[in-house]
Amino acid sequence: MVLAAGLGTRMRPITETKPKPLVEVGGATLVDHVLDRLADGGVARAVVNVHHHADQMERHLAARTAPAIVISDERDRLMDSGGGVARALPLLTGDAVFIANADTFWIDGARSNVARMAEAWDPSRMDALLMVAALTASVGFDGAGDFAFAADGRLTRRPENQVTPFAYAGLAVMPRATFEGVGDAPFSLNRLWNEAIERERLFGLRLDGLWLHVGTPEAIVEADRAIALSAA
Repeated sequence: MVLAAGLGTRMRPITETKPKPLVEVGGATLVDHVLDRLADGGVARAVVNVHHHADQMERHLAARTAPAIVISDERDRLMDSGGGVARALPLLTGDAVFIANADTFWIDGARSNVARMAEAWDPSRMDALLMVAALTASVGFDGAGDFAFAADGRLTRRPENQVTPFAYAGLAVMPRATFEGVGDAPFSLNRLWNEAIERERLFGLRLDGLWLHVGTPEAIVEADRAIALSAA
């Protein structure tokens, strides 16, 4: 599941005329960077939700064959991250699903991070597995971090007014069953992650490579530079 329906308000004025996932960085759109990483990790089929400039998204995605693309249409109502997955549930298959943001991506290290996430997923212990990036291995992220790791890989939220060393890097694995029966109202994935923390069942896997967070027009320049350096 690729979450691509958001309004991209921090990327204005660019997103006044195009959706944020179609912003180009390093010679490719943000959504293509994400879809390429999923394909490299063995994902054969991806559901992509659309809302903001939905026609542009559909035209662009029609050209992709790997992974095969299925559209989840949110033109009538923006469903937020959790609601977007729930809306797309009839289109999703399998016991667990990858959930990827369409506006952040990463440069893999020695192995595909998507493949590493699939191998690390353990539904007997986990309600969600999040890929997290060390702030020291990130480009374009200016926040105070999102999570701290326990020794066994469990995640806890950043305490208020403190800095934690890891940020959510835009890729998660969750059971399909989590989204069954949640209703049709918009809601954030953070609600489910907070519930998983209470049950001590939210886990993280550290990204191997470099995370590129492209949240503002200024961050495009930083990401372009990082991609050029990685290819040198």
